[in-house]
Amino acid sequence: MTWADHDAARGWDDLRAAVLVALGLLPQPAHAPAWMLLSEATVGGPQPGGAYDDSDQAASSEASEAERRRLIALVELARGGDGEAFGQLYDHYHGSIYRFLHYRTRSTSLAEDLTSETFLRALRAMSGFRWQGKDFGAWLMTIARNLCTDHFKAGRTRLEVTTEDMGRHDDATEGPETEVLAGLTSDVLLHGLRELSDEQRDCLIMRFLQGLSIAETAEVLGRSEGAVKQLQLRGVRNLAKLMPAGWRDE
Repeated sequence: MTWADHDAARGWDDLRAAVLVALGLLPQPAHAPAWMLLSEATVGGPQPGGAYDDSDQAASSEASEAERRRLIALVELARGGDGEAFGQLYDHYHGSIYRFLHYRTRSTSLAEDLTSETFLRALRAMSGFRWQGKDFGAWLMTIARNLCTDHFKAGRTRLEVTTEDMGRHDDATEGPETEVLAGLTSDVLLHGLRELSDEQRDCLIMRFLQGLSIAETAEVLGRSEGAVKQLQLRGVRNLAKLMPAGWRDE
């Protein structure tokens, strides 16, 4: 996936489709896409460790090989104290980190504050960053998630029910299946997401709305890939159960 660019509208469409399949309101596709885990998942393996001289373990999930090499080189420079290199990393990853925090907090000002704090903490910790097979974007996402979790644990605010521009893709009208998809709005889905456990909610946000892979999500959550598949499966099923009565069997 590309951290700098993900189609959030498509992500909402995919999430509502997964929920509707779980509710039996859409047919299960013959060849299910990656987001649709409709059966119990296979458990993956643990994550590796490593030493400081770990450039051979440098990792990046960017689709372009040239971009992957560029970002790895920037991280190496930033680990050595190069401020300009860190600035370029900030430019690349800022949007993705902000979107995650905005989905999670539903507050523009809070998301901006937590995004700034994420990069400040990352800057302070750059000299101690270890590749160990990690993707740098996933490391940043882990910092952001931890900051968000700490914020809510402190009781300073609650997740707000606002959708802003998240429902812009809800007005599709092509065909009966599209009509069913459009009927289950982002507003309804967001309300359901608020009721899930933190881990299930974050898993669905990262997988659907951020476009992270199973491996990337596992790295952020500190879980195995198999555990993430289970979280996604259970999260979608639980989200389906939280839909209004008109969307589910009683």
